[in-house]
Amino acid sequence: MPVITILPHAEYCPEGRTVTAEPGTSICEALLANHVDIEHACDQVCACTTCHVIVRQGGRSLSEMEEDEEDMLDRAWGLEPDSRLSCQALLRQQDVTIEIPKYSINHAKEGK
Repeated sequence: MPVITILPHAEYCPEGRTVTAEPGTSICEALLANHVDIEHACDQVCACTTCHVIVRQGGRSLSEMEEDEEDMLDRAWGLEPDSRLSCQALLRQQDVTIEIPKYSINHAKEGK
């Protein structure tokens, strides 16, 4: 099973974390299943950018980016060349390292 290494993020995992998931699982699904409560305002349908992550290692092992994800990413805060929407990036066999950006475009969060 591939391992997702999450770099430290003050809100979601201050010490960083590693989680495993089955190939074919999205990064967002894997994080949520392992109690890393990344934002996902559109309920993982590629209609917002709140689940934006930056893939620091292993990006080529993820599913190919489709046009709707590319278009939506243009709206993301802190966009980088290796940015992905975690709800659209499906794991394959290799491990990945991700960074969750400090901010998202969400001004309000559920339950906050």
